[in-house]
Amino acid sequence: MTGTAEPVAGTDEAATWTADEMMSIAAARALRDGQACFVGIGLPSTAANLARRLHAPRLVLIYESGTLDTRPDELPLSIGDGILADAALSVVGVPEVFNYWLQPGRIDVGFLSGAQIDRLGNINTTVIGEYDEPDVRLPGSGGAPEIAASCREVIVVMRHRLRAFVEQVDFVTSVGHGTGSGDRERLGLRGAGPVRVITDLGVLEPDPETGELVLTALHQGITAEQVRAETGWPVQVAPDLMFTAPPTAEELGTLRAMRTVGSGGAA
Repeated sequence: MTGTAEPVAGTDEAATWTADEMMSIAAARALRDGQACFVGIGLPSTAANLARRLHAPRLVLIYESGTLDTRPDELPLSIGDGILADAALSVVGVPEVFNYWLQPGRIDVGFLSGAQIDRLGNINTTVIGEYDEPDVRLPGSGGAPEIAASCREVIVVMRHRLRAFVEQVDFVTSVGHGTGSGDRERLGLRGAGPVRVITDLGVLEPDPETGELVLTALHQGITAEQVRAETGWPVQVAPDLMFTAPPTAEELGTLRAMRTVGSGGAA
């Protein structure tokens, strides 16, 4: 049920979707029309562009490279992809994006992913293992720490795997809820931090008292036991656990068309 190419529901092609598709659609649904969204590349970019095509036509997509209100016809390969500049309302310098738009708190939503996330929503994109002698050296921070610090709220999109959902990240690249509730305020961070973590299994949200991530929704066909098996801490389940609505034909069709454009027909 957790494979990225495995159907999780339905009996015909129109009613069948993959775990990754459910995750992308659930993440897109979390965005509202008219918001300004600072978009990370990869899964966050897919979800944000899907939302703009479906229910949020006035969603303002901002990428770290300095493209403001960009509306690409296909998914960008990186923040430096030329299609972002070609489709943008305006292109500004990277310092202006951070100094004028991000750090003063003008961005509603930051969309992030990572290699690791812990029970308090802290994200690691730096190293796996010890910093000086890591098992794996990751791409690094980019603008993620500033996004996590300054956006009014942060949504994280990640595949739910035991190696990624850990008790404590090996390195805190981007602060979530730090060491617990109230830590962001003590650190002087402007934004609310992660308000939702959307995975291919379900949705986790921080407990308002402790900041610890709690399972609040399951995708169709997924059980709480599956989530627990892929989580590196004893994840709590909300008493009013919800179930994600299955994708609509429009959502699936739009997502698949986005993934196909520019890929030579391979989704």
